[in-house]
Amino acid sequence: MTENRKRWGKRGVAAAAVVVTGAMLAPAANAAETATSWRDPVRSLELAAHPLRSTEPGRNNADLRALGAMIGGAKVVGLGEATHGSHEFFAMKERVFRYLVEEKGFRAFALESSWSAGMEIDDYVQTGRGDAREIFKRTMAGSPWDREEFVSLIQWMRDYNRAHPARTVHFVGDDLGAPSVNDAFFARITDYVRQHHPAALPKLNQLYTGLRPIDDHLAYLRKPLDERKRLATQAEQAFELIKGLTGAGELDWTAQHARFVAQTARFLSVDLSDPKSLPGFQILRDQAMAQNVAWWQRRTGQKVLLSAHNTHVAYIPDNPAMYPKTQGAFLRETLGRDYLPIGFSFDRGSFLSKDTAIGGDWKKFSVPAAPQGSNEYTLDKVRFEDFYLDFRTAPPAARTWLDAARPTRTIGTLFPVDPAVISLGRSYDAVIHLHDVRQADLRR
Repeated sequence: MTENRKRWGKRGVAAAAVVVTGAMLAPAANAAETATSWRDPVRSLELAAHPLRSTEPGRNNADLRALGAMIGGAKVVGLGEATHGSHEFFAMKERVFRYLVEEKGFRAFALESSWSAGMEIDDYVQTGRGDAREIFKRTMAGSPWDREEFVSLIQWMRDYNRAHPARTVHFVGDDLGAPSVNDAFFARITDYVRQHHPAALPKLNQLYTGLRPIDDHLAYLRKPLDERKRLATQAEQAFELIKGLTGAGELDWTAQHARFVAQTARFLSVDLSDPKSLPGFQILRDQAMAQNVAWWQRRTGQKVLLSAHNTHVAYIPDNPAMYPKTQGAFLRETLGRDYLPIGFSFDRGSFLSKDTAIGGDWKKFSVPAAPQGSNEYTLDKVRFEDFYLDFRTAPPAARTWLDAARPTRTIGTLFPVDPAVISLGRSYDAVIHLHDVRQADLRR
């Protein structure tokens, strides 16, 4: 019965695509329907839902116009993912980014990957030098992002820049330095100082001794804790040294590079033998990611689509004991309503994850239809197979339902994992719900 209804909903989406305006609008409600919606959360959710025709990039964007209206004038849009390894989440990010670039003036795509990797990928996006797959193999090895969907994204970005040299788009990595911070990245800092402030270079080289390069963060974590703490302090002193130099323009970027090295070194000073210390380091990481995104947005003036796990883009954590404060919370404090988070949800399907906390290979896992009582179970009762909705303008019954905390899938680099108990309405401003997903495509 449910499958028949969902298939009918998909046909309804196709029919709606040919309305005169071309826009995908939420269904209008008569007075009786409105009265019913106060008691029925599914009907109330349907009144707010905008059907989604496809997650694949390169399609007609009429069904995204309501999403554009939801985003409004936001300068940073956080677009989450309920797993780190599902094709539809990754493909939808490219589709949404293309739309925001072409229709809303967005200019940067920020990914939950290292700042140093982002610089290298952006060099390709701006110049076309190198091979996209080889660059991803080098910069994203072992990460969830080493997938064909992201190769497709940066290839589109390069093609766009070739066709629009006066308004190029950029790729940003906002996270700390894994799997490595290579010597070429350190040279971005030291070469600037050598050229413009040579008297400061000996001190800078001294501070980076023992730290430069970080070729393998897992190997780095095997250094004695006291040594890692000392190197973190030196990296922070190097950042302060560069901030104290005079200049403009390129100095701003050099200082940001040095900030990233300091962020990474401090995070890698974690005491893995002390579980009580881990939440503090998770706060450090999310705060660093938020700082890097906000710095880019303010320094360049560009609107940014931020891609990360649902956990990181949300206003509140799904696991407060381990992640006390999220990147989304820091961004809301910094940017106010110029930050807007959108979560992802799905009912069933497959994804890539790992069955070991450290190391291991990405493997395919699957989950059946969401169980009764979960957020996904009710969302999937909405008649549209795939849809999105704005919590801020949803009818009262929908808002009441959205504000209650329920079990919700939040799958990252480790599976199996228990659902988190979260309130969608307090976590995000909007959600995109998909009926089913499949595992992401391994890079060819």
